[in-house]
Amino acid sequence: MDLSLSRNQLELQGRARDVALREVAPGAAGRDRAESPDRGVYICLAEQGWMGALWPTTLGGSGLGYLDLALIVEQIANACVSTAISLAIHTCLASMSVYEAGDDAQRQRWMRLLASGGALGAFALTEPNAGSDPGGLTATLSHRDDRLILNGVKSWVSNAGLAEAFVVFASHDLTQRHRAITALVLEAGTPGLTLGPREPTLGLRSVDIRTVSFDNVIVPPDALLGKLGDGWPIILRAFDRVRVALAAAALGAAAGAVALGAEYAGSRRQFGAQIGYKQAVQTHLAESQMDVEALRGLVYRAAWLADQGQPFGLAAAQAKAFGARVANEVSDRMLQVHGGAGFSESQPIARIYRDVRAFRLLGGTDEIQRYVVARAMLEPHGVRIQP
Repeated sequence: MDLSLSRNQLELQGRARDVALREVAPGAAGRDRAESPDRGVYICLAEQGWMGALWPTTLGGSGLGYLDLALIVEQIANACVSTAISLAIHTCLASMSVYEAGDDAQRQRWMRLLASGGALGAFALTEPNAGSDPGGLTATLSHRDDRLILNGVKSWVSNAGLAEAFVVFASHDLTQRHRAITALVLEAGTPGLTLGPREPTLGLRSVDIRTVSFDNVIVPPDALLGKLGDGWPIILRAFDRVRVALAAAALGAAAGAVALGAEYAGSRRQFGAQIGYKQAVQTHLAESQMDVEALRGLVYRAAWLADQGQPFGLAAAQAKAFGARVANEVSDRMLQVHGGAGFSESQPIARIYRDVRAFRLLGGTDEIQRYVVARAMLEPHGVRIQP
């Protein structure tokens, strides 16, 4: 296995860094304060081909691989975690679900639009009483006069206010749990589809997160992704994909925090010298940099496996869980390096500190990732576990 980057990938990494610094970073603090995304940022990313990174050029995408996407997300997260998360959810959860599970007509209808940046994808799975247990969802599909009718409430739907396509999951038989889950793709503005206000959040304040309600929504015949009951595998594949991207975002956020800490340690003076001369500060910096590089190996390996067409779900879960830990621990250390100044919202480290807490929740909680890892360890010994 060779995880060295190709010449094209190094060029892509450099271009992503430049775009992040020029187009994403300058407005990050303002978007955070306003608790509002800027559609123009996603149009800018679309101009680079990154809103359609993973699907082919024949459908408006860029035909890039998962390692390519990880490099992009890493650099975007270094500038703004919220923007990176929205990109990851749009690409890996919503859009690729349409591409992989949809038919030719659905791909022709949606993929170019989703690559444009003017319309994002949203993934409506979580419910008020069904988070880590999606098999317990209660959104229903019922038959009425040869039509399918959707009713239910979805919570924590990221990108909802900017979305044109909602990938929604509902059941045609609640007693069957996972086996009855069906996937749909619905257009924004569909009668009966209602958006709540933006959820007030601790971090990720420029991710448009809302509750979405479905009240007697008549499901168009061309909205089903596959057949009734095909939804569960779509969910599993989507979460494998997004965990790679979330791990890359955690990597970018942690690396950004380390850079801020090192810069501050080189400029802040206490007791007659820069605080970088203090061994305690050196330890914080060194431990954090080692954690970042260890995480980089896990992220790139998971993405490489995906690009090779090999099973990558376990590697993605490991990278995502470790990424959540590293991002949180590193941002905490770097805030400590900043001292009292780090507790001020005037310092970018404060925003990173708030944002990275979400990595322990998004794409499956820490506990779910550890379940995935433990299950893989125990199954060869005849022990089959449940969450």
